Amino acid sequence: MITDLTFTQLRDKLKNKELSSLQILKALKDEYEKDLKHPLPLNGFVEFFEDAEENAKKADELIAQGVSFDEKPLLGLPIAVKDNISMAGKLCTCCSRSLQGYYAPYNATVIDRLLEAGAVLMGRINMDELAMGSSTEFSCYGPSRNPVDRARTPGGSSGGSAAVVAGSQAPFSLGTETGGSVRLPASYCGIYGLKPTYGLFSRYGVVAFSSSLDQVGLFGKEAADIALGLAVMAGKDEKDETSEEADFSSLLKLSAYSKEEIASLKFAIPKEFLNTQGLDPEVKQVFDELCAWLTKNGANLEEVSIPVLEASIPTYYTLAISEAASNLSRIDGIRFGLRKDTGKGNDELYIQTRSEGFGPEVKRRIITGNYVLSKEFSGDCYEKSLNVRAKIAQGVNEVLQKYDFIICPTAPAPAFKLNEKVDDPIAMYLSDLFTTFVNLARIPSLSVPAGKTKAGLPVGIQFCGKKFSEDRILKLAKAWEEQNA
Repeated sequence: MITDLTFTQLRDKLKNKELSSLQILKALKDEYEKDLKHPLPLNGFVEFFEDAEENAKKADELIAQGVSFDEKPLLGLPIAVKDNISMAGKLCTCCSRSLQGYYAPYNATVIDRLLEAGAVLMGRINMDELAMGSSTEFSCYGPSRNPVDRARTPGGSSGGSAAVVAGSQAPFSLGTETGGSVRLPASYCGIYGLKPTYGLFSRYGVVAFSSSLDQVGLFGKEAADIALGLAVMAGKDEKDETSEEADFSSLLKLSAYSKEEIASLKFAIPKEFLNTQGLDPEVKQVFDELCAWLTKNGANLEEVSIPVLEASIPTYYTLAISEAASNLSRIDGIRFGLRKDTGKGNDELYIQTRSEGFGPEVKRRIITGNYVLSKEFSGDCYEKSLNVRAKIAQGVNEVLQKYDFIICPTAPAPAFKLNEKVDDPIAMYLSDLFTTFVNLARIPSLSVPAGKTKAGLPVGIQFCGKKFSEDRILKLAKAWEEQNA
């Protein structure tokens, strides 16, 4: 079936003219519409674009005219986009009532680069409201569901982005990540998910949650899918001063590490993660099996202690909620989005709009973030967290000076059931136990589908490397993929 093909395979079919862009898009749309009739639909798409078929036809015309895939590497390939990434003329609600009716006036830079490469935008994807959550249960459109087990979460906040790829409704999707929001859904749904180096992708046009942490991330069914997106989206953008020069165009054709190359690599395994009580035994078993594969290929694996990792969760949440409280002050009912005007002045307008517009998790984080930044603390708490963050980054980067990669499970446990943790924020936050250090250190990490539990639930293992080492991470992932297909 067309919908079972990977992003890379579809590209090959388009290049060889075995399929048209319109055929691909119609097949995916049919899969999406069929799923709507399911008793428990995935609820990944919140909007399938009406102009998607027309844009697919235009891509087919370009192919017929002889436009090469060297010129437009993603020509005719459909892509789904998380609802917090701006697409000109399209709704951008961040799955929040506060932004209902808000149309983006311009494209995010990553969208411009995908369009320049010939991609076809399919639709907007469900997410936790304003990217705050780990289960996609905090969406005003209702929760997304995991295609592996629809009673379970696909993860969050980019759960919808993972669900549509794993559920064969889209071959490739964009998410965003602040503390694990790409890698956790990838792990839960059994696909690949990349959190790139901070600064590799422009953040221009991405609705801000925590500006010092936010990054656009990628979902695909194989390592080469991620490589294709990376190749066209990476690089400096004058509109985002945090973006950096990077050229990954060579990844348009991804090759795997040879057994000899793997044998020359050194891997660090953080003791702090392996010894935690929250690590599920079946997740540990899958991790041990991947380690055994590396050892079989001659790689050197060592357990290392990085004590500062134990501070990752409190440090991350202090920084994230503080920056969120500041960033979201612009959603006030005055400039754009939902407006609840009682006619009693701006203060009442502001209070009523935000009270009705924001859901419980966003309110919790805004209130807590403002408290952290309040006069009572004089910003001390945020400042101290910045200092701890610097120590975490230092500790992680010192390890990466001695080792090629850090490897560990993506999540301490497989996907949990919907409604299981929605009323327990601490339990929900601990889903990020193994991911936040990557964001704090600003390094890249790829969640790789590595196995399943006895119940058939996917388990992801993450490969983390030095800044801008995405090519090496993907070469390793492809080697794993080829030897364990």
